Amino acid sequence: MLIMILRTIILFLFVILVLRILGKQQIGQLQPYELVIIIMISELATIPSEDLAIPILSGMIPIAVLMLLGLTISYVSLKSERARALFSGTPTIIVERGKILEWELARLRYNLTDLMEQLRAKNIFNIADVEFAILETNGQLSVIPKATKRAVTPEDLNITPKYEGLPLTLILDGKLNKENLIKAKMDLQDLQEKLKAFNISEIEDVLIATIDDQGTFYAQPKMSAY
Repeated sequence: MLIMILRTIILFLFVILVLRILGKQQIGQLQPYELVIIIMISELATIPSEDLAIPILSGMIPIAVLMLLGLTISYVSLKSERARALFSGTPTIIVERGKILEWELARLRYNLTDLMEQLRAKNIFNIADVEFAILETNGQLSVIPKATKRAVTPEDLNITPKYEGLPLTLILDGKLNKENLIKAKMDLQDLQEKLKAFNISEIEDVLIATIDDQGTFYAQPKMSAY
């Protein structure tokens, strides 16, 4: 039993390493070949973890081969548009200037219910408001609304907004991030003063504290600190 547990832990860590090497992507963003590789890796990992007669290395080698195959396909697809089309397919326009292209829906076996659902998810409720809708190779729908239906931007109003950088997390779950404190050009005394404005006296009592590029400080105490 102990050997089985250890083998499972080793395989689990190895699969996590392989997936990290393959890259960070959500399931909905995977290309078809990437999804196949992940399914095969999960199947291969279960075999040696259940059958103690199979050497653990025999289970790790096929997984490593699939990882190398995935990296090779990614590299080739990066360099060759033809290979990219072969392994990942090509985006397809399914709505053009407010008109649904029925033949494309039929060719892709993509029904109207799915189309309307994805349009609603993007706050589009009328086909007539769509300039183009493009079905991407990962199954996601990209929608370009008509110019009259797009949200107004600062550029439309000839306004140049101030630069907004990423907020720095100074404290997270009672732990001080000293590196971010230096980036914010603050010291502990400055931090303590800002925390007092939120009725917080100890860093350990802070759930989260951040400061943005404009110098706006925010802090929230832990529930136990109330």
